Amino acid sequence: MAERGHWGSKLGFVLAAAGSAVGLGNIWKFPYITGENGGGAFVLVYLACIALVGLPVMIAEILLGRASQKSPVGAFRALGGGFWVVFGGLGVLGGFVILSYYSVVAGWAMHYTYLAISGRIVDLGPDGVVPLFGELFASNGLNLFWHTVFMALTIGVVWGGVNKGIERWARILMPVLGGLMLILLVNGLTLGGFGQALDFVFGFRTENLTAAGVLEALGHAFFTLSLGMGAMLTYGSYLSRDDDIVSSGITISVLDTAIALTACMVLFPIIFTYGMQPGEGPGLVFVSIPIALAQMPAGTFFAIVFFALLVFAALTSAISLLEVVTSYLIDEKGWLRHKATVWAGVIIALIGVPSALSGGTALFGDGFAAVFGRNWFDTFDYLATNWMLPLGGLGIALFTAWKVDDAIRRGEFQHGARLALFYRGWLLLLKFVVPVGIVLVFLHAIGVI
Repeated sequence: MAERGHWGSKLGFVLAAAGSAVGLGNIWKFPYITGENGGGAFVLVYLACIALVGLPVMIAEILLGRASQKSPVGAFRALGGGFWVVFGGLGVLGGFVILSYYSVVAGWAMHYTYLAISGRIVDLGPDGVVPLFGELFASNGLNLFWHTVFMALTIGVVWGGVNKGIERWARILMPVLGGLMLILLVNGLTLGGFGQALDFVFGFRTENLTAAGVLEALGHAFFTLSLGMGAMLTYGSYLSRDDDIVSSGITISVLDTAIALTACMVLFPIIFTYGMQPGEGPGLVFVSIPIALAQMPAGTFFAIVFFALLVFAALTSAISLLEVVTSYLIDEKGWLRHKATVWAGVIIALIGVPSALSGGTALFGDGFAAVFGRNWFDTFDYLATNWMLPLGGLGIALFTAWKVDDAIRRGEFQHGARLALFYRGWLLLLKFVVPVGIVLVFLHAIGVI
């Protein structure tokens, strides 16, 4: 059995876990759902959902990992066993499924970074950049190339192990990501639409917030923290006994939320300055923003910074997804890390090929959609987002609150914790509030409510 890795420091864990949480969802999805749901009131509800649902589940997931010192399947087996082990397997399967198509989206960001570096985004002008995304989505060659490159980068980091791979790169990638965000935020401050963006994001307009918007905020608060897929559990399993789980969870949640809000203040000043609509939907990043960047002074520079930011954010999350699967193979199969990393990465890359071909081949695109209602890419996204993650998160919450022995649960929560007095409140949230919230998100996502 290979020796289990551990973080070199608490800072390394926090940066790696924050990197897992900070992904394309923060920079790509959060701004556009904020735009669709009216801004400030949505943000306030989102913050409440982070505190009442997201943070309790994050603490639970990290707690399970540290208590067991195992990957998801082993953790559920060691702390309860029986039927509950299914939820551990669901986390590992989620790593396979999500990374297989997530790497395709990351590949789009890499391609746009290349376009920015080559100067094409500015050279083509506002009208010329509009068809770029459609052309990219339909190009089998480009999608396969960038998908492969991104997966190779992810494999390379995880190959190095917990301390010399994941933690080392987290210490590089997260500060760089923060620096890129700061550059773009300073640029936003100079734009004429900054005041309008500030009012839009933080202005309190309850009339624009619907019940569907509340459920959207609840769902994103859960998903943005990388919960329900075993990533935080796996990272938690590399913690030492003396690390403070509670304060670490709070720090990670605050960093993730701060980056999501900063992303709004990066994108919306650009949107308002150039007369676009804040509720543009998923096309905000790959269509609307390039149109605006093509008109900006120093547009090439800011396009490079922006799309490089997307790549870095995607990579920090992808590392954690691959680590979930790699850790499972190490723990359950007794494989050495290098073998586990390469096999897991290659299999995930192969599973991702149909997602990469969804826009350019009928077999995985329109033909697949004619039978299943969605192309391959959208089907995997739908299954992971609407089924696997909510069920995984619900399993973690119920298992921790109702199955794990109280002496273990209390001991892990309170050991090294400066906030140990909050144990009872956390447990009440985990027992009653969190399950109801996750079930509501699940029912909303599949169209029942």
